[in-house]
Amino acid sequence: MKFFVLSGSHRREAQSLKVAKYVATVLQREHAGAQTHLFSLSGNPLPLWDEATGGAPDELWDPISAELKAADALVVVTPEWSGMATPGVKNFLLNCTADEIGHKPGLIVTVSASRGGSYPVAELRMSGYKNNRLAWIPEHVIIHHVEQNLNAPDGPDLAKEDATIRKRLRYALRLLEAYGQALASVRTSGVIDHQTFRSGM
Repeated sequence: MKFFVLSGSHRREAQSLKVAKYVATVLQREHAGAQTHLFSLSGNPLPLWDEATGGAPDELWDPISAELKAADALVVVTPEWSGMATPGVKNFLLNCTADEIGHKPGLIVTVSASRGGSYPVAELRMSGYKNNRLAWIPEHVIIHHVEQNLNAPDGPDLAKEDATIRKRLRYALRLLEAYGQALASVRTSGVIDHQTFRSGM
């Protein structure tokens, strides 16, 4: 199974990128046959989506599109900025089409320097799927106090919060893999009609 992992922070020194790298490592190490493609917006923002031009220029988007089409599941990592998902994450999802990520499962992972992180979950569940048809799974993960967690190698001596976050993240990734296997049959069922119903309601 192939996983597309998006690190959605624009900051060059991004804690979200640390989290995304940890996710990719766990997938490759603990999920038999898993392949990952990590795409980071850190210092690498896409141009703003524009309906008139149809999104990011082909030379930028085509390699990303190919990876999205090849993926069976997505992990979207975003920090909470002023109670919102980052503009880059929303812009990325605007560029995505149903042909690329439609009816594929997505896991939301949010990042907070303190005890925040819930608002981006609600925001992405409300509007991050409409036309691209990404299927957010019911489980999500919030990484609290991110600067203090996911730094040390896995082991028995981790602080309680760090160990709890890793356990929850592993659980969510196992669920994501199961959804990836299950939704593959939906995509090949012949029921999906993106030609007649191009936009979500």
